[in-house]
Amino acid sequence: MIYDWDEKIKLPRFSPGWFEAIDAAFLYGSRLFASGAQPFDQIIPLRELRGARVLEIGCGMGLHCQTMVAAGAEVTAIDLTPTAVEATSRRLALHGLRATVLQCDAEDLPFANEAFDFVWSWGVIHHSSRTVRVVREIARVLHRNGGCRIMVYNREGVPARISLIRDHILKAKFLRQSFEETLYQSSDGFSARFYIREQFEDIFRAFFKNVSSEICGQESDAIPLPSPLRRWALVFVPESYIRKAQAKRGAFVFLKASIPY
Repeated sequence: MIYDWDEKIKLPRFSPGWFEAIDAAFLYGSRLFASGAQPFDQIIPLRELRGARVLEIGCGMGLHCQTMVAAGAEVTAIDLTPTAVEATSRRLALHGLRATVLQCDAEDLPFANEAFDFVWSWGVIHHSSRTVRVVREIARVLHRNGGCRIMVYNREGVPARISLIRDHILKAKFLRQSFEETLYQSSDGFSARFYIREQFEDIFRAFFKNVSSEICGQESDAIPLPSPLRRWALVFVPESYIRKAQAKRGAFVFLKASIPY
């Protein structure tokens, strides 16, 4: 959960420099759909969150929590892992910011009905094998006029297709396991589901009046080459092509839903 898989950051964990290094990689990877005047302001409605009661499901290393708190939101951030809770708490303390950070399970949220105005979750609820329970809980804790924005992995995106060819077929894993199992093993941690866009929308339509989604991703989705070759190709490939390509075959399904039933 520390997003330093190769242990390349030679700084004390949770130090200011360590957080800066973690953020640099995260922000660059998200630059195609999440870079504006502020980090992620193209997908997080920061101007609307001042004074709003916000729940973040899966706070990770705390960058999104910090961003929303700095925008004036009253944030409650939760995570299933103690590492994420500690990281987010330490990050906020370093910046003199405050939020409620709790370790709990999104399948059984310890909050009252209509406790929040907005729910945010980035790459988290697909880790649950009972995602519908999480969506039901999101709808329950949202105010009747509230909304949420959720990202999960795209089953039709480039990473899933690469896994199908490279791992499931060429490595002959199809002889001993399902493609879903191969996908789980290829992710950055156990993921119980990869979702087709329409399928994910249908789950939310059972609980919300307004539902829409889009595909987004990273430059590796637009140019699916090994890192050294991709860096070389980026010199010649127009930014406009990269942005269009990630919106068609990106790794993420990004969903917006509002007005819970």
